[in-house]
Amino acid sequence: MDYKELAAKILELIGGKDNVSGVVHCATRLRFTLKDDKKPNTDSIKKTKGVLSVVNAGGQYQIVIGPDVPQVYQEVISLGGFEASAAIDDPDAEKQDNRSRLSKILESIASIFQPIIPAITGAGLLKALMALFAWLGWLKSGTQTYIILNAISDAAFYFLPILLAASCARKFKCNQGNALALAGMLLYPQFIALINGGDPVTFLGFLPVTKAPYASSVIPIILGVWFMSVVERYVQKISPQAVKFFSVPLFSLVISATATITVLGPLGSWASRLIEALFTWMNAAIPWLVPTVVGIFSPLLVMTGTHYGLIPIGTNNLATVKWDSVVIGMLPSNVAQGAAGLAVALRSKNPDTKQQASSAGLTAVLGITEPVLYGVNMRFTFPLYAAMIGGGLGGLYMGLTRVARFAGGSPGLLVLPGYIPHAEALALGYTMSNFMHAVIGGVVIAFVGAWVFCNIFYDIWKKQGKIPPEELGITDEASAVPDDVIVAAVNGTLIGPEDIKDEMFSQQTMGQTIAIEPSDGTIASPVNGTIEMIFPTGHAYGLRMKDGTGLLVHIGVDTVNLKGQGFTVLKKQGDAVKAGEPVVRVDLEAVRGAGYSPQTIIVITEPVKEDELVSFIGFGQPVTRGDVIVK
Repeated sequence: MDYKELAAKILELIGGKDNVSGVVHCATRLRFTLKDDKKPNTDSIKKTKGVLSVVNAGGQYQIVIGPDVPQVYQEVISLGGFEASAAIDDPDAEKQDNRSRLSKILESIASIFQPIIPAITGAGLLKALMALFAWLGWLKSGTQTYIILNAISDAAFYFLPILLAASCARKFKCNQGNALALAGMLLYPQFIALINGGDPVTFLGFLPVTKAPYASSVIPIILGVWFMSVVERYVQKISPQAVKFFSVPLFSLVISATATITVLGPLGSWASRLIEALFTWMNAAIPWLVPTVVGIFSPLLVMTGTHYGLIPIGTNNLATVKWDSVVIGMLPSNVAQGAAGLAVALRSKNPDTKQQASSAGLTAVLGITEPVLYGVNMRFTFPLYAAMIGGGLGGLYMGLTRVARFAGGSPGLLVLPGYIPHAEALALGYTMSNFMHAVIGGVVIAFVGAWVFCNIFYDIWKKQGKIPPEELGITDEASAVPDDVIVAAVNGTLIGPEDIKDEMFSQQTMGQTIAIEPSDGTIASPVNGTIEMIFPTGHAYGLRMKDGTGLLVHIGVDTVNLKGQGFTVLKKQGDAVKAGEPVVRVDLEAVRGAGYSPQTIIVITEPVKEDELVSFIGFGQPVTRGDVIVK
């Protein structure tokens, strides 16, 4: 892949670099904040080689690249002159922002949490590995090594307000040093000792300071830095130029710190406790609900970018109550999507699909689903349905067995150690059975469920003619039969004129006639030739062989009454076709359900020699599309 060429093409098709306010990237996507999201040529971007899909959601124009996204991102920022990992300040773009409030909120959440995910993922998995090593007897609690490793794993969570302060400052466009100072004040040992001392605390003698747990907190610092950005802009506006250097940081820090410890901090802590209480109650009363819903609908959340709404809830739970039962539903969902992709890889006869589905399926079970979601599951639809069923079944099991996770990370096989209880979780009553149930529900049930249903749906889709011919091994070069022979137009059983359920065709009024009772819905050309006529309804088409012979293919008896319902026309008048090349796809169940026979009739309407009859192979014999049916 030429990353520079792809980056240049993307910049051109999104409206040029002047249409970009900022660009970041995650594991698989370029995430643009655009000044005008109506300028991009989305259809052309989707067709660009190297692009898997496009999602315009959550306030971002997201271009799905796959694992190569870091390299493409570097070329994008180089060509566009953008600041890496930061939005370009453009007040005019802010004025033109017509996104919904929900989109703005979700975009803010994504921007704030994206930079800290590696830190809390690494820390959480270290905690999980420490618990595993302790259980195996390889690591003893209280040793110097244990204390140092515990400090490494605890730091990211204890100082979470500081990590969030840095990303919030970038998002809300205020001074990062001041934001970090605000977070540091909330964790300052003497301040914590003061508010935890038991005596009422006031600031300036009259402002009450409410006791609140700021270590490992999420919401208080987000509110505090947001308020700081508002204060900073106001002080910038009113301060004389000569004193701005010290007046802006002084007043913005003091005013925002005062507001945070008296109003915003306690409010944020109350909101955190409310979230904790809600999910603690749900885990006790209806533990199966959230993991099941997330397991089923997680692919749809990813499509729209709204899965980022789960991140702060899960992070808040891990930081406060030390466990989470919300994001766990994404583990079976991701594994199920990977299983569906691998099932497609096994069944497909298309080498390109096999390669893409196998690599993307493996990536999905490891935690990154966008390549398989956009490149395979959404493309064929039936794997998506199978993945949603598998994810729901796995989520239901995990909910019923009250599985919890104790570490963050992209849900997949690589973060399974995050389900091993650490010391705090063991104190809450969790055991190693939590890990076993996570493996059973999140991996085994999800994988097997998606795999089985994907194969079932594949057979149903194939029977209905919904599987593209190239996936079945049928290509434009499939025909190697001579120009003067006739082949079966569809898989099924060859039947004679007397068994056709239409009197006109049965009596061979239009010419020598045979029919096939179809077993699937892909109807092909029975000869090498040209399509001379095709009904818009798709129920019939005429062909002309190279020697001048004319044929009619009529799909079903009286199916003209369906007015095209259930029929998909693949070719047009004037197209050259080869024997066995698909021309129409038809939903056989829809035809039968409407009360019509799907018998596919082939009539030689204009033989070159009027008195010469064609000898067909024995009637009642099963045939495969493309088989020669003349003696």
